[in-house]
Amino acid sequence: MTLFGPDGTEPEPATDEVRSLRLMITVKAAPNPSHTYGETVCVAGVSVDPNRPGWVRLYPINFRYLEQDTRFSKYDIVTVDAQRARADGRHESWKPRMASLRVEKSLRAWDPRRPHIAPYMDTTMCELNEAARGQGVGPSLGLVRAASVEDFVVEKHPGWTRDEQAKIDNYVGQLDLFGGEDRTPLEAPRFRGAYHWHCRSEDCRGHKQGNIDWELVAFQRTMRSLGDADLADAIKATFLGELCASDRDVAFYVGNQAKRRNVFSV
Repeated sequence: MTLFGPDGTEPEPATDEVRSLRLMITVKAAPNPSHTYGETVCVAGVSVDPNRPGWVRLYPINFRYLEQDTRFSKYDIVTVDAQRARADGRHESWKPRMASLRVEKSLRAWDPRRPHIAPYMDTTMCELNEAARGQGVGPSLGLVRAASVEDFVVEKHPGWTRDEQAKIDNYVGQLDLFGGEDRTPLEAPRFRGAYHWHCRSEDCRGHKQGNIDWELVAFQRTMRSLGDADLADAIKATFLGELCASDRDVAFYVGNQAKRRNVFSV
């Protein structure tokens, strides 16, 4: 067992060869503006190929435009052809060929997915941070048990930056010329949130990490009829009071940024 998960991970291919990956989806991040794709989603999971264990990151994915039979959810088993994302630099990152993606089955219940997840829960957030500071070559994905979760701070989302909005406007304008696709611009959520928590390292001084999960955005869309104050209360009640209740064994999927390896989000 290593910080990267089960031992036995194959070395990176020396060329840009296409490989067939088989993985269980564990993370789907909220969509972000993209100049090329309009909006993109970063997806992560764990390999279920016994000969190639380890974390897998798939990017970019424009989830809105996936065909119905290639749409997938958390804890689905999927296969997809992909190449190493050389420009990314993080060893878990792959660029998928979405036309090849196939959804095999869903592992909704805990028991069938436990064998795939359990081998990756043997690290702490403090260890991941320390490895990331070591010239940026440490794991960029992890599953970390929490010793305690003190708060989920909910605040107004500042909206897209000028650069992000320009990407959206440019892409929507291109679609306008050619037609035939959904041209609804990507909207920023009303709120964003960050967990304040401690991992299980003995000398942990606490972590403050933003939540970039798709489910936080989806929850706000479902509750769109609520006013700001009620929505903020509902978010906190769900993402802290319910998901991080004291009787739960809480664990966070975490990932860092390609350009800021020392910054992890939940």
